[in-house]
Amino acid sequence: MTNPTTPLTHFDAQGQAHMVDVGAKPATHRVAVAGGRIEMLPATLALIESGTAKKGDVLGIARIAGIMGAKRTSDLIPLCHPLALSRVAIDFECLHAQAGQADAVACTATVETTGPTGVEMEALTAVQVALLTIYDMCKAADRGMTITGVRLLEKHGGKSGSYVAA
Repeated sequence: MTNPTTPLTHFDAQGQAHMVDVGAKPATHRVAVAGGRIEMLPATLALIESGTAKKGDVLGIARIAGIMGAKRTSDLIPLCHPLALSRVAIDFECLHAQAGQADAVACTATVETTGPTGVEMEALTAVQVALLTIYDMCKAADRGMTITGVRLLEKHGGKSGSYVAA
């Protein structure tokens, strides 16, 4: 959890929302990794794995959507800075039910840049958009899919240093 005594950077002294000024911050190499999963019926996972979904290659299209989501984050999140991303990698793992877990597709997004601000929001957006695309492509077969566990897994670079989720 974040320290509750740390001030929120997107508010000025009067409590008004503003875009953080990063103009004086040095450009450093920054990396963020986010992850999440979409849980589904076993038959839906079988469709994805077989490549026989009506709309085509589910994971291939979701990968492109996740990359596009990372690139468009500043258009979606009002106070995010537009960033020149040097790398966006989207990885998927098909997970078969075990130990009380449902069948699922896990998504991991790794985003990199060299700049004055981090890429955590871009990594989180990439995961969400990729998982939403899987939902969209498979909803005819399974409207009960659930997106869950989306979170920052790690980040490196910048003044605050590294963070790795427990």
